[in-house]
Amino acid sequence: MKKAILSTALTSILLSAGAHAKETFNICYSTYVGWEPYALMESTGALERAEQKYNVDINIELVPDYIESINLYTLGNYTACAMTTLDALTIPAVSGLDSSAIIFGDYSNGNDGIVIKGGNSVSDLAGQDVHLVELSVSHYLLARALEKAGLSERDLNIVNTSDADLAALVLSKPEFAAVTWNPPLMTVLSDPDANLVFDSSDIPGEIMDVLVARTDAPDNFKAAITEAWYEVMGLLNDPQTAEPLIAEMAANSGSTISEFKAQLRTTHMFYDPAEATAAMESKSVKDAMDFVRTFSFSKGLFGQYAPSPDVVGIQFPDGSVLGDPTNVKLRFTSQYMAEVAAMAAK
Repeated sequence: MKKAILSTALTSILLSAGAHAKETFNICYSTYVGWEPYALMESTGALERAEQKYNVDINIELVPDYIESINLYTLGNYTACAMTTLDALTIPAVSGLDSSAIIFGDYSNGNDGIVIKGGNSVSDLAGQDVHLVELSVSHYLLARALEKAGLSERDLNIVNTSDADLAALVLSKPEFAAVTWNPPLMTVLSDPDANLVFDSSDIPGEIMDVLVARTDAPDNFKAAITEAWYEVMGLLNDPQTAEPLIAEMAANSGSTISEFKAQLRTTHMFYDPAEATAAMESKSVKDAMDFVRTFSFSKGLFGQYAPSPDVVGIQFPDGSVLGDPTNVKLRFTSQYMAEVAAMAAK
């Protein structure tokens, strides 16, 4: 019965797509191992096939500056943008743009880490300057590590540092503490005196990477981009087709093939749409977003007049809401992934 319902929904999307003139939509992403597959949509022909099927025209653009890509999406320059769920909440959602996470692409499983030179544990951060990009996922990772170690940010000094400078700083100092992500993290760990004391694999599933689209964007656009994504995921998950695509992604990101493969190993990619659907519908996503919103509120990312973390509502696939149900601005929508999973199961 569930397959029949999903099939009916897909038929409705296709009929609707065919009844209207072709619309153009713009998507952006930035350089990151989990988002490099967006470029493959064009080179493999997956995007063109989905465009024809759903009667849409989709432009995919690389925006080198990650935060700028999210700001451009929030301002209306793009219909969808790849980002973390933390940034989806604190930038477009807090700004009032009703947005939906429609593809759960991956979660960081070691791509983000805390490194110390002159220490061996999170406890050794006490009393130190800790360099990171303030209010980023690195800051969130530090907060979670300190919480688990029984410490707080009052026990150390945070130094806001550009991710472009972190690796060089760590390598040039005999003692240093930093929080960063790949590929700078890989560079930092090449120093034999650098110790990785905590990484995102210690909080699995909390640093989530998603494709966020305007909630009011039409279904045929969302269905098309999701179907194209999972066609590429299928190719990457097949040993017979993966190698040249990995080489292409490595070249696009400025990494060697071995470096890119190392980054893939610390990224939990959801190659299977059924697995991604189940993950988005799980309780762990709700728990992770509760941590994220609490952290974001504590750092003033909801604005100086926000009375509590409840000011912005976050809706999940089962219809439940964290926060204000009358002000839902971030939605987790598994519908389109489930449609692709149903087609694959036939």
